[in-house]
Amino acid sequence: MADADNFFNKIITEDENWCFAYDPETKRQSSEWVGETSPRPKKLKFQRSRIKTMLVFFFDSQGVVYKELVLQEKTINAEFYKGLLDRLLKRIQPVRPAAFCSRDFFFLHDNAPAHKPAIVC
Repeated sequence: MADADNFFNKIITEDENWCFAYDPETKRQSSEWVGETSPRPKKLKFQRSRIKTMLVFFFDSQGVVYKELVLQEKTINAEFYKGLLDRLLKRIQPVRPAAFCSRDFFFLHDNAPAHKPAIVC
């Protein structure tokens, strides 16, 4: 069983998630000080803005190895993903030096179209 545990500790995987911006002024405005006789301010609900960015992060059994925010106007295509993998390899060296030196790790990614072309594999 030790070999199986060791195998899973060698996997670096990746995920993406959309992140939305929120208006910080809304909370500040709703927490203003008011006098005892003044009406209580209404609490405003946070609304998701139209500003969104994608967070791509790579992690292993020890935690996050690398993360990157993708600009809104960028498309994750094969060229972008290859560059992302190059940046990941540069980040593995200081974060997981033993794995980097021995090259004893596996990269697991999903089957998204940008992950399949020959330049990525």
